[in-house]
Amino acid sequence: MSSTPTSSAPRLALMFPGQGSQRPGMGRPWADRPGWAAVERASEISGQDVAALLLDADEETLRRTDNAQLATFVLEWVILGELREEIPAVLTPTACAGHSLGEYTALAAAGVIGFDDAVRLVAARGRAMRGACAGTPGTMSAVLGLDLGRLEQAAAELRAEGARVWVANLNSPQQAVLSGDPEGVARCAEAAERLGALRVQPLTVDGAFHTPLMLTALPAFGRVVDSVRFGSGRVPVVANVDGRPYWNLAPWPELLKQQMVSPVRWTDSVRTLVGELGCDLLVEIGPGRALGGMAKAIAPAVPRLSISEPSKLALLPA
Repeated sequence: MSSTPTSSAPRLALMFPGQGSQRPGMGRPWADRPGWAAVERASEISGQDVAALLLDADEETLRRTDNAQLATFVLEWVILGELREEIPAVLTPTACAGHSLGEYTALAAAGVIGFDDAVRLVAARGRAMRGACAGTPGTMSAVLGLDLGRLEQAAAELRAEGARVWVANLNSPQQAVLSGDPEGVARCAEAAERLGALRVQPLTVDGAFHTPLMLTALPAFGRVVDSVRFGSGRVPVVANVDGRPYWNLAPWPELLKQQMVSPVRWTDSVRTLVGELGCDLLVEIGPGRALGGMAKAIAPAVPRLSISEPSKLALLPA
């Protein structure tokens, strides 16, 4: 954690991580808190035992796309509920943003969608993406320490040769993620290393997320999106697809559909939170600390907190 802001009323940005941040037993520290009631409601809506996913599921079970997404979203909502009880400022942040799956928690936190609808969306998204993964195997690899332009050029050249690989997550100036079929990602990873990447790290996912290979997931997911009521929200939410803030009656149904097959522009999103929206405290809510690390690389002068366990609640200013 970096130093806390001097202002008595910081302009909070709430940030929510996505799939990949989950871990076995991540719900245990929160199981006896009042916010845990959301877990039972989510189980009723989704038809899945969310408590078992949060308390008892092993790593292999949580790696499955639909399980990972639902469990991560619900835990983020539990933590947010606890924060709202203890820190009134969390009720009215300056803005919200979420990385991939985390965008759904951001929308619910901002009041754009209700919790029940968010659960339906997340469950449908996970099922649809799992189906797409089964039909078209894919993978992802993080690339560290290589200029984004050079990486995107390498991927484009390989696609011109018939490879299926894209730059899917633009996480920070020092990190991007390749996504595509296993052969395409392997070839682009080799090219990245030749170009001077410091490290290429395969990710434990089973799909080519945020690429055109997810197009087969859109019909089933789109039907659920089109059935949900989207409101104007209380605060802006910065969208993954373009890093821009949206409020009032924004085109979120189309943004969410586009997000499934488009890159996550997280670097742009954080810069919008800090620059255009003036947020001076970035609060990551959910398992892990990945977004805090990315934020440090994007906006190192801005304080940040990661709230993943009850002991961290006291770190937030009242």
